[in-house]
Amino acid sequence: MSLFIFSCDNKDDVDSDTVAIMKDATGTFSSGNNFTLGLDINIEGTDVVLVYRRVGNVWQIIPKTYYLDDVQNLPTGRELDYNFDFTSQDVEIRTTANFNQATQMTGTETNQYLTNQTFRIVLVPANAAGKASKSASVDYNDYNAVVKYYNLNDSNVTNTKVN
Repeated sequence: MSLFIFSCDNKDDVDSDTVAIMKDATGTFSSGNNFTLGLDINIEGTDVVLVYRRVGNVWQIIPKTYYLDDVQNLPTGRELDYNFDFTSQDVEIRTTANFNQATQMTGTETNQYLTNQTFRIVLVPANAAGKASKSASVDYNDYNAVVKYYNLNDSNVTNTKVN
């Protein structure tokens, strides 16, 4: 006769039977694409969508607002926003501004904020309780904390050129 006992403490909020997905998208925002970059990606109804922008060697979460320096002959108080929308089939990342992005940015600003921008889309599964994983005890603003919490391997993420 044998006895087999299995116990689980249910102390983790991670849905370990679903794998998180990470994809990179690199593109240039312009008036020709309405300052929008799109990436086709299959998103489950219970997934939480996180989007980060590469700034140097750091990933910054978006939405994010940048307050541009006042420059002679350009409007003052310029604000440039990164944001995103998604459906079950794609993610669209866009910039919006309180000024004309096509004509009221310096060349340096255009290169820094619009040209060859890389974004990382991270799809995080819902937890075992069926709640959106945004309720998990992780700081979603901190890319490295998300990678650690969900035990993600970000060493070989697919990068897609968009637009």
